[in-house]
Amino acid sequence: MRATQAIIHLENLTFNIHAVKKHIAGSGGGPPVPKICMPVKADAYGHGAVEIAKTALEAGCSHLAVATVDEGAQLRAAGIKAPILLFSEATPEELETVARLNLIPFVSDREYAALYASYAEKAGKNEKHGVFLKVDSGMGRLGCAPEEAAPLAQFISGQKALSLAGTATHCAVSDSRDAGNKAFTARQLAVFKGVIDEIKKCGVNPGIVSAANTGATVSYPQAHFDMVRPGILLYGYQDEEVEPPLAVKPVMELVTQVVHIKKIRKGGTVSYGRTWTAPEDTFIGVLPLGYADGLPRLLSGRDFYVVINGRQYPLAGRICMDQCMINLGATPAVKRYDAVTVFGGEKPAFDAAAIAKRIGTISYEICCGVNKRVPRVYTATPRLS
Repeated sequence: MRATQAIIHLENLTFNIHAVKKHIAGSGGGPPVPKICMPVKADAYGHGAVEIAKTALEAGCSHLAVATVDEGAQLRAAGIKAPILLFSEATPEELETVARLNLIPFVSDREYAALYASYAEKAGKNEKHGVFLKVDSGMGRLGCAPEEAAPLAQFISGQKALSLAGTATHCAVSDSRDAGNKAFTARQLAVFKGVIDEIKKCGVNPGIVSAANTGATVSYPQAHFDMVRPGILLYGYQDEEVEPPLAVKPVMELVTQVVHIKKIRKGGTVSYGRTWTAPEDTFIGVLPLGYADGLPRLLSGRDFYVVINGRQYPLAGRICMDQCMINLGATPAVKRYDAVTVFGGEKPAFDAAAIAKRIGTISYEICCGVNKRVPRVYTATPRLS
């Protein structure tokens, strides 16, 4: 197997799910404890959708979520029968597959609901097809206006082939400590609660009520309702502004090996653009890992280190497509083929959030960016006892 690998610590995923379960159980809402939906879109944020989905369900998640119909089809082909939410809207050409695979689409308007109802009827199943009504409480993306929600809920419930399986919204700034953003999130949740009350007044069961993404799951107990949808939190990360922080563990560890060591004289340069010059006679280690594997080229020249045998070694020169170089020092203690932790392992290794901070992005992008040519290696999940 290739030296560069993404080790997926399924035991850490289980730990994170249990941490969230404990947190929402103690949020003061009383029984029943909210359900947990595990987002596995974008190949489970780069971790591998099928294995992550199976582990999440074993650990107690009730629902899965995807962004595309193909992602849902992959899970069904793997024998996964759990409820699968479809966050993004499908095209008319895809709706037959949505109905056939019994995916649960998010519906934002009457036109889309009616279109899906026609495909659901053609599917010829005895039971109704569930949909989630999506409410735009302030995200400005998908979702109906709050005043449109109750009539749309009535319309969905009146369709012969549809049932209202749930009602959901999405928080835009629940991961922020800014006072204005906190007030905005509180308004979103108040608007959404009002929508739920209006739907009930119409005599319609809103189904599973869900609003909490990662930030709201951690910081806003009033957002927990019937089901939380923490994404990056379950993969081991949360924005540093989220409070109180929840102790979670990174699920992905990116590793490689030193495949070549060479001496560079003082004044010698390394990699494209000659941006790094040896300050002394030193040794350079070559790693078979580059930006095509998911190590951002923007890290070049920044404060970033890999870890070998518990010690940090800085990058030397620009990251290439397939390789990068590190400075091992004048008297290296590193040998050829020594193991290297790039991110996500035990300290003093960086995690994806630390890398993201250095290049002005988010941990989601770092994890999702690990290319498919990097093999995923799954560690065993301990028994849930």
